[in-house]
Amino acid sequence: MAKYPFLSEEWMAEARKIREEYRGKTQAPAHQVRMNQIITDVPFGDGNIEAHMDTTGGDLETELGHLENADVTLTLDYATAKAIFVDGNPQAGMQAFMAGKIKVQGDMTKLMAMQQTSPDPAAAEIQQRIKDITEE
Repeated sequence: MAKYPFLSEEWMAEARKIREEYRGKTQAPAHQVRMNQIITDVPFGDGNIEAHMDTTGGDLETELGHLENADVTLTLDYATAKAIFVDGNPQAGMQAFMAGKIKVQGDMTKLMAMQQTSPDPAAAEIQQRIKDITEE
């Protein structure tokens, strides 16, 4: 199986395919949030990537670029983003936040509410498949 750097164009294309296979097969996210992300220290490109996550349509959508009128914006480094979004390690996020490595602008309650939910089996399967396509 081919592996790609997290957030690279190739990785995004493969992650889109995986998410598309599961469209409508996962539980609707418990909380609706529109989150922009600024990923720093990226080991390719110009060093920063703008991305977003949106659950308002009933599925978890992750894409490059920023949303207008996002509820919250996170600025975090590449390694922390990968630990949270690929490895599914919320403790990495909490530790990075406590160490001042994650900056939050906007509605912090939306971010906190997201951390209180546990994924359904299909969402866990998606996460594992995305992890499988991601370079170490």
